[in-house]
Amino acid sequence: MTAESSGWGDYVTAAFSRDFVAEGFDYDTVEQIHRGVFDEWRVALARSGLFTNRAVAEAVRCWQNNPSSLLDALLADADEMTDKRYRTAWNALDRTAAHDGSVRAAARYA
Repeated sequence: MTAESSGWGDYVTAAFSRDFVAEGFDYDTVEQIHRGVFDEWRVALARSGLFTNRAVAEAVRCWQNNPSSLLDALLADADEMTDKRYRTAWNALDRTAAHDGSVRAAARYA
């Protein structure tokens, strides 16, 4: 199974979603995923014994290309309020990143 296949997120959901949701909202985790820091999840996949090293590497590449795909998989079993909290935090991080990028671009031309 490749990280790009439609079932990949289903495996991550099955392996980690319940525990992720049960731990409650964690801003630091959503911020790390948003920034593309996947070490915790890479190690968890590798240690689960369910995935080959190649599959783990493919998953990480998929997450690097689309970090929200990891969050989507982790929230697949979340209740509406938990999902909303994470999506609100994600959107705020998107806005902050866009603002920071425009400030840096303006500084280069100043």
